[in-house]
Amino acid sequence: AGPDPLSSRPPLSHDVVTLQAVITAEEALVSLYQAAIAGHSAAAPGSSMVQPLLTQHEQHLTRLRSMLVIPKGASPSASPSASATPAAPVTTATLRAAERASAASLVQRLATVQPSLAQLFASIAASDATHVAVLGG
Repeated sequence: AGPDPLSSRPPLSHDVVTLQAVITAEEALVSLYQAAIAGHSAAAPGSSMVQPLLTQHEQHLTRLRSMLVIPKGASPSASPSASATPAAPVTTATLRAAERASAASLVQRLATVQPSLAQLFASIAASDATHVAVLGG
């Protein structure tokens, strides 16, 4: 006897839940860059510097989303939504800190996911690290 494995929907795998979290974090970075471009304060970075970085983050997001496959019948996880546009103007220092945090988070996840995801996360983390340098960090 025991519980019937077919009586309920299976939970999402660790990789799927992790990928959803990374997608949410990348969406937040895209929003942050969009806010930086929309900001017109003297502390906001120029759009000529920020636009190429935003484009790269949008490409990362597209690639991450393409990897997400929710198995039919699986229970969806509650993923937090991307953060709203920041109330304060976005400065270059804000973007550098966000890029550093993103790179660190992705590197921490490498050992916990399948090799194909680890490779993608490592590539995005390396890109984030180069963004810090581009932003003057």
